[in-house]
Amino acid sequence: MAQVYSGPIIDAHHHLWDLGLDRHPWLSATANDRGSLGNLGPLRHNYLPSDYRRDARRHDVVGSVHVEAGWASDDNVGETRWLESLDKAQGVAVRYVAQVRLASKNAAAILEAQSAFARVVGVRDILSWDTDPARRFAARDGIMDEPSFRAGLDLLQRHGFSFDLMVFPRQLAGAARLAAAFPNQIFVVNHCGSPIDRDADGMQVWRDGLRMLARLDNVAVKISDLVAYDHDWTLESLRPVVMHCIECFGPERAMFGSDFPVAGLHATFDEVYDSFKAITADLSGAEQGALFFDTAKRIYRLDDNSSAGGLATGE
Repeated sequence: MAQVYSGPIIDAHHHLWDLGLDRHPWLSATANDRGSLGNLGPLRHNYLPSDYRRDARRHDVVGSVHVEAGWASDDNVGETRWLESLDKAQGVAVRYVAQVRLASKNAAAILEAQSAFARVVGVRDILSWDTDPARRFAARDGIMDEPSFRAGLDLLQRHGFSFDLMVFPRQLAGAARLAAAFPNQIFVVNHCGSPIDRDADGMQVWRDGLRMLARLDNVAVKISDLVAYDHDWTLESLRPVVMHCIECFGPERAMFGSDFPVAGLHATFDEVYDSFKAITADLSGAEQGALFFDTAKRIYRLDDNSSAGGLATGE
């Protein structure tokens, strides 16, 4: 009998920003639209812990993971310092995935600086590149294969950092080769592997690439912001994407994330999590618990009650 999940949630992927700090160039009034997101106008306002709690109020979110939000690259650690100043009493942004350009000459120094903050548990360096300039996030193609990038990636293990992997489906085969070359490094695929091309051929490339990545035990997946690639979504259009991720990785290597406020361009927070709950209603309680809570807790180390702070306990 179907049972909709009603237990505690760790939101494995969201963002916060204060535009008054002028540290998010991609959200400036003169910035171009980014990737497949469409008009960024609705995102050009502050999004702080109180805004997140308002959006998530109907769901039992007991902890969340803040993923770097495009902070100005000349001050990577500045975002972490700012996050440290925010209220943690309600569990919002109790762990951070920081931005580090791993191919840069100062990657080692930045990683060392980030490691001084106990709440930093992972790193993201967006690699999404497409032949269409309007869809590019990364500066160039092929970064995954560059020796300088791989040298930076090799430094993550000494700090215990996971790597949030954001690529397009055409890059998933290369991502699998990368993950295979670093078998002791934990990789977390962002946004289901970004199924951006919605025709039959495009979705087949995505399905095959994700299945290839899932064969590697050191790779997990975040089921997040499906609506970024499916603006006219329905529950039935989201279902096969969610279920393919779960079938490939299993609940023990898959987790849900809101990607708010970015996903708010095309869905409310309630619609995002109500969809996750409806799609997984036929799974067992243990499987649901893994997807909504356990996997994120393990990979992002939210069971650490040291100076980093535990779930919804603040300091």
